[in-house]
Amino acid sequence: MRAPPFGDYLRFYRLRSSMTQEELSDRTGISVRSLSEMERGRVRNPQRRTVELLIDGLGLGEEEARELTDAARAGRRMMAKAVKPGPPDRPQTGTCCELPPTLTELTGRATELQVLDGFARDAIASCRLQIAVVHGLPGAGKTALAVDAGHRLAGEFPHGCLFLDLRGMDPDPLSPDRAVQRLLRALGVDERNSPTDPEDRLSVYRSLLRDRTLLLILDNAADEAQVRPLLATSNGSMVLVTSRNTLAGLDVRHRIALGLLDDARAVELLGLVAGAGRVAAESDAARRVAALCGGVPLALVIAGNRLASRPQWTIAHLANQLADERRRLSVLSAGDLQVRAAFETSYHHLDPASARMFHRLALVPGPETSVELAAVISGEPTEIAETTLDRLAEVSLLGFSGTCGRYTSHDLLRAFARERLELGENAEDVRAALERMRNWLLAVATKAALYFDHDRTVVTVAIDGPDPVYDRGSAGRWLAREEANWRCALRSAAAQGEHRKVLALATAMHWYSDLRGSGALWREVFDAGAKAARALGDVRAAAEQLNYLSWALYALCGQPYEALTAHHLAVEAAAEAGDLQAEAWAWYYRAPIERRLNSAREAVLHGRRAVELFERAEYPNGYYLALSLLGAMLHAAGEFDEAVAVNRRSVAHYRGEQPGPGNDELLAMVLTRLAVSLTASGEVPAALELLDEAEALFRDHGVTIGVARARQARGDALIRAGRLAEATDQLLAALDEVRGSQPKIEILLKLAELSDGCGEPAQAREHRLRALAECTRYDTPAVRITARKLIAELGITDPS
Repeated sequence: MRAPPFGDYLRFYRLRSSMTQEELSDRTGISVRSLSEMERGRVRNPQRRTVELLIDGLGLGEEEARELTDAARAGRRMMAKAVKPGPPDRPQTGTCCELPPTLTELTGRATELQVLDGFARDAIASCRLQIAVVHGLPGAGKTALAVDAGHRLAGEFPHGCLFLDLRGMDPDPLSPDRAVQRLLRALGVDERNSPTDPEDRLSVYRSLLRDRTLLLILDNAADEAQVRPLLATSNGSMVLVTSRNTLAGLDVRHRIALGLLDDARAVELLGLVAGAGRVAAESDAARRVAALCGGVPLALVIAGNRLASRPQWTIAHLANQLADERRRLSVLSAGDLQVRAAFETSYHHLDPASARMFHRLALVPGPETSVELAAVISGEPTEIAETTLDRLAEVSLLGFSGTCGRYTSHDLLRAFARERLELGENAEDVRAALERMRNWLLAVATKAALYFDHDRTVVTVAIDGPDPVYDRGSAGRWLAREEANWRCALRSAAAQGEHRKVLALATAMHWYSDLRGSGALWREVFDAGAKAARALGDVRAAAEQLNYLSWALYALCGQPYEALTAHHLAVEAAAEAGDLQAEAWAWYYRAPIERRLNSAREAVLHGRRAVELFERAEYPNGYYLALSLLGAMLHAAGEFDEAVAVNRRSVAHYRGEQPGPGNDELLAMVLTRLAVSLTASGEVPAALELLDEAEALFRDHGVTIGVARARQARGDALIRAGRLAEATDQLLAALDEVRGSQPKIEILLKLAELSDGCGEPAQAREHRLRALAECTRYDTPAVRITARKLIAELGITDPS
C-alpha cells in the first residue's frame, strides 16, 4: 500500500496543531502560497531545508519528523520519474536548446579550439564538474567559437549538446528560472508535469542532469548570478559559458580570454566573406581594411559583407572610408549587423560613473592608460578610478595591459567612446579635462627625467595630482610606459604656445635620452625645445637644445647634414650667450659628425677642443666624457695607444666617483669605449673583462641599449680572438637592440663575413640585404660606398 503523499501529512499535522496556514507561515517563514501548493499536491518534492522548517514549526517528534521527511523524499523520486522522458537520450532535433547553425567558417581560432578540445578531454575524464568561460570584447566571436566547438564536440558526450542564449546584453536578460524552464523542455519535460515552484523546477533540472553526460553551452551570460544556478551536470559533462563579462566570481577551472585576430587571419576572414580572389587582387588594400577593423571578427565580417553586396566597389574605396575615424563605426554596418550596436549594448549596462570614465578615456592619446592618468582625467581619487577601470575591464570595454595598474583600449572602442563623449559631456568640461591631463603629463615627465640628471643629487618637483614617480626606477618605468602620452602632451603644449613647459621638459630629458628612447622621439623633443627657447628669447637654452638636436640627428636618425646645420646654429647661439659649457657641448657633438662626413683627423681636433672648453668651464662630467669621446675619435684615426690612454683617464675618474645609477651608466659607457680600443691594440682578454663589467652595470640599471653596445664590442673582440661561433651569438644578440643604422650596418656586415666563413651563403646574403636596407636610412659618404659595394656583391641593379 502506498504511503500518503507529502501534502496529506502536512495538512494532517497542521490541523492537529490547530494552526491556520497563516500561523504556520509566521512560524516557519514559508509563504502561505507555498504551504497551500504543498497541501494541494501541487508541490510534492519540497527542498530539505523547507521540510526542516516545517518540522520545527509543527513541533513534530522524531518518528513524525521521519514520516514527513520520507514523504518528501518519495515525492522527489516520483517527480523525477514522472518528468523523465524514459531512458536518457540526446536532445531531440528541433528542441528549444538546439545548437544554432554555423553560418561563417570559423577563422583564426585554431589555438582556442585546441584548448577547448583539451578542456573537453579533461571533462570526460573528470569526476567533478568542469566549467570553461570564454570572455572577450563585443564582436570578438565568442558565440561563433562556442557554436563551432559545440558542433565539433557534441559527439564526444553521450547525450550530446544543449545550447541556451541567456540574452545577457538584452534589457531583460533571461532569468535563471526561465532558463531552467527552457532547459527542462529541451530535456523532454512536459510543461504540464513541470513543478510550479521555481525551487522545485531547479531540483528537477538538477536531478535530470545527474543522469546525463552532455556539453551545456550557456551563451551570452550577463553575470555570475545568472549562470550559477544552471551549473549542475554529471561527472563527464562540461559547461561552456560565453560572456562579455569575465565572470570572475565563478569558481572556474578553465578560462579563455578571446583576443583579436592577427593581420594574416584578419585578411583571411575578410576574404572568406568578400571573396578570396577579390582580396588577393587588392592585397594591400585588404590589409588596410583588416588593420582598420582592428582584428575584430564582427567588424571584418561586416566589412566583407559590404564588399560582397557592392561588387562595383574596390577594397581601396572601403579602406578610404574606414580611414576617417569619425565615420568608421557608421561604415561598419551591414543590414542589422552593426559594430556600434554591439558596443552600445555593453555601454548601456554601465552605471553612470563607469560610463563617464569610459568616454573620458577617449581623451587619452596613447594606446594605454594608467590608474593615475585615469584619475586625472576623471577628477576622481585613484582608488575610485582603479575600481571603475577594473569594472570596465571585467565587461570587456577595456583590456588588461601586461603591467599591473595599466589598461588598454581597442581602436574601435575608442572611436565609440569619442562619440559618447561628444554626446554626453559639454565642451567646457572636456577642455578642462584635457588641460588637466596635459599639465599633469608634462609635470610628471619633467620630474621623472630629472632623476637621470647626472649633475643633480635631489629631485624636488611638486605634482598637482597623483605622483607615480618617487625614485629613479619608478621614473624610468613611467617614462617608458607613458611615452606615447607625454609625447602627445608635449605636442599639444607646443601647439598651445606653452613654451616654458615645453622647454622645461626638453631640458630635463638630456641625460635620460643618452641611453633610452628612439631617434624620432628625441628629434621631436629637442626640436620642440629649441623652438620654445627661441620663442622665449633664451639664447643659452637655444644653444643647449640645438646641441641635443644635432646629436639626435646624426647619431640616431641618420641625418648628419641636418645635424651639421643644427651644430652651426648651436655654436652661434652659444657664442651669443657667452656660455662656455654650451660651446663645449657643440664641439663635443661636432666631432662624430665630422668623423662621419669628412675625416677622423678633423674629428680628433674637434674632440680636443671640446676637452679644452669643458676644462675651462670647470665641468668635470663634460670634461671626462669628452676625454672618452676623444679616445673614440683617436681610435677611428688609428691612434690606438693614445685612445687607450685617454680612455683610461676617463675610466679612472668614474671609478673614483660615488657609486650610483648615474655614475654606473657613465662608467659603463667609458669602459665600453676603452674595451674597443684595447681590442684594436691586441689586448683582447683585458677588453673582454671590461666588457663583462660594463654589461653587468648596464643590465643592473635596465639599460638595454648599453647592453647591446657591450655585446657588439664583445662580438668584435671575440672575432679578434678567433672565437667565431661566440662572436656570432653576441652580434646577433646586439642587432635588434642597438640604436641607429650605423651600428646595425657594422654588425650585419660582420655577420655576413662570419656566415661566409661558415659556408652559409644564404644566411650571408640575408645579412647583406638587411645591411643594404639600413644603408638607405643613413646618408654619409662612407655609407654610400658601402651600399654600392653591397649592390655589387648581391648582384642587384644599382637604381642610381
